[in-house]
Amino acid sequence: MSTPHAKVASQKRSKPMPPLADVTKSKPAGRVRSADSVKLKAADNISIWVSKGRTVTIRNADYLSLFMEDALAHVGLVKQGVAPNVIDGLAGGMNVSKDKLLATLGLRRETIRRRAKENQALSAEESSRVLGVSRLIGQVQAIVEASGNPDGFDAAAWVGTWLDRPLPALGGQRPAELMDTAEGQAVVANMILRSQSGAYA
Repeated sequence: MSTPHAKVASQKRSKPMPPLADVTKSKPAGRVRSADSVKLKAADNISIWVSKGRTVTIRNADYLSLFMEDALAHVGLVKQGVAPNVIDGLAGGMNVSKDKLLATLGLRRETIRRRAKENQALSAEESSRVLGVSRLIGQVQAIVEASGNPDGFDAAAWVGTWLDRPLPALGGQRPAELMDTAEGQAVVANMILRSQSGAYA
């Protein structure tokens, strides 16, 4: 019987991703890092998110820091607008094509392309959808880090695969089918919490 570490490592070899419960049960629960303890580092490919008069620089891959931001900060980020290039980094991290991610989020490719060309931020609705899937990845990372077993786990790739799995709890629907609305994203986030205990493995 393979260990959870072996299962996590196997994702690099295109084998099925382990259920979240398998990854989080192998070690005693630890503490999730607080937002203050997460250091946001500059990178070549960054997005600038502005909220309540302060600028937050978040690497495309730093989903945990984004998840740790408070609700008012998230509202500010949505109203300010997300840079279109965030979508490219998000799709790459999730190991899905940009077209597939746009379809999942219910965003039109031509609209996103035009906004990028004109150096415009996404609309509040578009930003909310992109932010929602980014926070979902951060939520998964927080759960795995709290388990004390984060080594080798790729939260973005795990979410990219999990969203495409038909789930009995959704009547056979894939979570991806709910990601184009804020309400659907809330349902999916709740299912991630339940999957931690193995309820929706």
